[in-house]
Amino acid sequence: MKLKADFLVHEAGEQTILVPTGGAEFSGVVQGNRTLRAILELLQKDTTEERIAGDLAARFDAPEDAIRKDVHRAVEELRKIGALDE
Repeated sequence: MKLKADFLVHEAGEQTILVPTGGAEFSGVVQGNRTLRAILELLQKDTTEERIAGDLAARFDAPEDAIRKDVHRAVEELRKIGALDE
């Protein structure tokens, strides 16, 4: 899976903002924290949910179960708005 080209990632201080372009079916914005920023960075190239969770576990000092749940929740939300190519 990979982030669709119809979505742009912007950083505003500590906040991450995902914005659809005119080609996206979703209209609105998604706001998130540094965890979402890291997930979106990894979704710039083709990857899997498991690889994202593994990479974040290596980066952040947090329980692996919590990271897997956060990644799963974020990926599911991105799927709902049509932001992923799978």
